[in-house]
Amino acid sequence: MKNEELDKLRTRLSIEAKNGIDFIISAAIIWAAIAFIWTLKADAYNKSILVFIAGGPMLPLALLLSKILKTKWKVADNPLQPLGLWLNFAQVLYFPFLIFILIKQPEYFVMTYAIITGAHFLPYSWFYNTKWYAVFAVIISFGGLILALSLSVENQHYIGVFTSISLFVLSILLRADYKKKGALLV
Repeated sequence: MKNEELDKLRTRLSIEAKNGIDFIISAAIIWAAIAFIWTLKADAYNKSILVFIAGGPMLPLALLLSKILKTKWKVADNPLQPLGLWLNFAQVLYFPFLIFILIKQPEYFVMTYAIITGAHFLPYSWFYNTKWYAVFAVIISFGGLILALSLSVENQHYIGVFTSISLFVLSILLRADYKKKGALLV
């Protein structure tokens, strides 16, 4: 397969799946809930457990948003389409580190989760043929670290706020990106 053909397949995924904005908006909502959880008067371990629970609605929320936004989860006749699912499953391999933090240093759980969230976006930059996933992989990962180093343990909820806002901004930029690509094809 030539690079031009590959780029056409990636651009088609970008347009038809709308750069995965249903998942990004869903994640932004979940991260707003995570920020709220980290304001609760509970110990870091219990807040971390609540974060795991709060992440549960991610897939159903993304499915609902895909209906509203008319995104495609499956792009017929595009051999790259199954790769998106594998890229998402790759995030699960980061969870042993997250569990280690939960057990050993739960006050840094929200930072670790934010870094994992950001880092797992990097391959989607290639997948959807857009720079925005790479840019926000760096912003969210390093932003989470910088905030954790700068904030007191009591103010770690700002990492959730930062991540949520970053994801909302990412969704806006991803929307502009697939709209621009669609306009170029017309």
